[in-house]
Amino acid sequence: MATDVGWGILGTAHIAESSFLPALAEAGGGRPLVVGSRRRESAEAFAAANGVERAAEGYETILADPAVEAVYVPLPNSAHRVWAEAAIEAGKAVLCEKPLCGTVQDTEALLGTARRTGLLWEAFVFPFHEQMRRVRRLVDDGAIGELREIQSSFHFLLENPANIRMSAELQGGSLQDVGCYPIRLARLLFGDEPDGGRATAVFGATGVDEEMIGELFFPGERWLQFSCGFRRAYDCFTRLQGTEGQIHMTNPCHPGAGDTIDVVVGDEHAVRPAAADAHSFTAALRHINAAVRGMQEPQHLAVDEALGNAKAIALLLESAKA
Repeated sequence: MATDVGWGILGTAHIAESSFLPALAEAGGGRPLVVGSRRRESAEAFAAANGVERAAEGYETILADPAVEAVYVPLPNSAHRVWAEAAIEAGKAVLCEKPLCGTVQDTEALLGTARRTGLLWEAFVFPFHEQMRRVRRLVDDGAIGELREIQSSFHFLLENPANIRMSAELQGGSLQDVGCYPIRLARLLFGDEPDGGRATAVFGATGVDEEMIGELFFPGERWLQFSCGFRRAYDCFTRLQGTEGQIHMTNPCHPGAGDTIDVVVGDEHAVRPAAADAHSFTAALRHINAAVRGMQEPQHLAVDEALGNAKAIALLLESAKA
């Protein structure tokens, strides 16, 4: 029987505590060996509170540890390239929070390293969900005819101006943080890259976009209409518009037990469960652990999927600032 994959965590971000670690325990096949922080006291407190075996000051010792086979990078966007790149070069598999990098240039550089030396995933976990498999099957089987338009939103209320998402220096902003999800979803379901787009945004005092609406145009006269932001209550919803009907996902990205997939064709309305029987990260981590052990062929690697998102984000930000 294969031993569990040893994971290192670079930083004590809330998402590591709330999403990554519960899913790692649920997925099986991996265990949290060590967490690092710039301050040893923070790492020790995090490790004790979350069942991580060891704490480290800084990140270099984690990357030098031969027992660490995979690394999770939940650092601010501006630090993704340097530490994901260092982890790959140290021979680790890497799950890096989205966006993979804050710029197209850094994304291309990091992907260049990944192509040469290792396994890298951008932490969009919804492509691994059973919900997404069901939706893709419905679309591929023509349940709503030809998919022509996607309408998608992702919002939550963020009132703390000191939050890293509000920092231009740390490459924050609502498009990078949550607007990236509708983009990734549209690219997945259309199976293509956008060839144009436009956006309008509200920029706050710190210089980041706090709210945005936009469109991306895809070949074949198809498009994504989306909105994202930090200025209203939680909302994560997608509507797929086809020539014969619609599919509504009450939460396409992180579905819970009560979320559904609704298929509307004419007068017929079929409601299916979103199949959210696990933590959102669980399916992705189960796959990554298996891929590291050579038990599954790696899927949804960043080298295959990340650059299109980075280019679309850059296009929309340029449009919004014009």
